[in-house]
Amino acid sequence: MNVKEECGLFCFQTIRYRAVRIALACCVMFNATACDAESRSKASSAESAKAARAASKKARTVTKSPYGQKASDYVLSFAEEFDQGFNRKIWNDTIWYEESNPTINYAVEDGMLKIWPQRDAAGNFFNRTLDTDGKFDQTYGYFEVEAKLPIGRGTWPAFWLFNHIDERRPEIDIMEAYTGGIEPWGFLADDGQPHPQAYAPTVWLDEGIRAGTLQYDTRKDLSVGFHKYAVKWEPGKQTFYFDGKQTLTVYAPISDPLYIVLDLWFGSDSGTPDDSTPQGKANAFQVKYVRAWKFKKQSGSLPRR
Repeated sequence: MNVKEECGLFCFQTIRYRAVRIALACCVMFNATACDAESRSKASSAESAKAARAASKKARTVTKSPYGQKASDYVLSFAEEFDQGFNRKIWNDTIWYEESNPTINYAVEDGMLKIWPQRDAAGNFFNRTLDTDGKFDQTYGYFEVEAKLPIGRGTWPAFWLFNHIDERRPEIDIMEAYTGGIEPWGFLADDGQPHPQAYAPTVWLDEGIRAGTLQYDTRKDLSVGFHKYAVKWEPGKQTFYFDGKQTLTVYAPISDPLYIVLDLWFGSDSGTPDDSTPQGKANAFQVKYVRAWKFKKQSGSLPRR
């Protein structure tokens, strides 16, 4: 090989080497650009998710006023949004005179509380009560839930205020539904199951001493959508609401502090549950939130989580 050929070969190899380096550099630059773009995309998604959570939190905060009431008249004292799992610092899972049934038929998921009909290990339907006894109570104010009710013979969901003080049992039932009862308590739907239509607000001065009640026919299927059930409790007066509409006023002198109760019981005017009663989460008493407010002149604070 002569000098000219050697020089040519050297030049070709040098050019090829530089081309490879350039190609590699381009690949590195491309990958870096792609990674940077991916990082920016992930960061953007994270920021979007963060913003969405912030917006959702803000929305929840903004709407935490009594539905249909003048917000400036109230101060929020209790807010359970069911967005942090089942909070045992707030809730007991049985009523004060019973042991908790070990069969679990309640959960907090999808941003709501669910209590569903279920047979226990002995094959029996059993009552489930969730309450704030010993953890939160209040005298006077506004109390509200947004809930969807279960279907089926025997189901008896309720939202109420209660206390056991020595031998006295003052009670304000904000919503009790007897789905399996005679119409209009419930109606037989196309699926062959009784669906809830009416419910009862009731005030009890003591056990067996009723101050006022009403069978309120909503003319709606209460198992299809969520509705707001509420009471405005003033000295000597209790006013009940359904989706912001006043339904009943009772003049009763209840002044004891009462705690909050959510439950799914069976029986009474709803009848005895049987094999036709749908079990499981798909037929749950679903609650989006439970909130309480004191009147502006009262003071109050949120329970610790």
